Amino acid sequence: MKLRSPMPELTGETAWINGQVKREELMGKPTIIHFWSISCHSCKESLSEVRFLREKYGNRIHFISVHMPRSKEDTNLEKIKKRALKYNMTQPIFVDSKLELSDRFHNQYVPSYYIFDRKGNLRYLQAGDSGLKLLEKRIVKLMNE
Repeated sequence: MKLRSPMPELTGETAWINGQVKREELMGKPTIIHFWSISCHSCKESLSEVRFLREKYGNRIHFISVHMPRSKEDTNLEKIKKRALKYNMTQPIFVDSKLELSDRFHNQYVPSYYIFDRKGNLRYLQAGDSGLKLLEKRIVKLMNE
């Protein structure tokens, strides 16, 4: 996905966990869309930092997670729900077992973070488990625009 591209429609889900969200509901505040997978070791390590950011800025940003499977085993909905509960993931989680949303984002990596501005345009993209401090700086910059 290219910078300044509009946020894709949030459709094609296998399921939603913690409530369903539509793209138009996300306008007006910056939005972080976080791709992760239950089989990703780096994702597990970064989930506590992601939760910290969500709790710290949650009233000023929208936070959506997308579970992107890396294997057939990763499509087990009960395992995804258990992992979300274990890591206190209270944000809406789009379960993308058919990879429809991942394909619209052209996303290949977990964890990945897409940060959209108030108008729904992609401003920042970050992949990998490092650099969550930089992610926080980008969030703050968008909140202050």
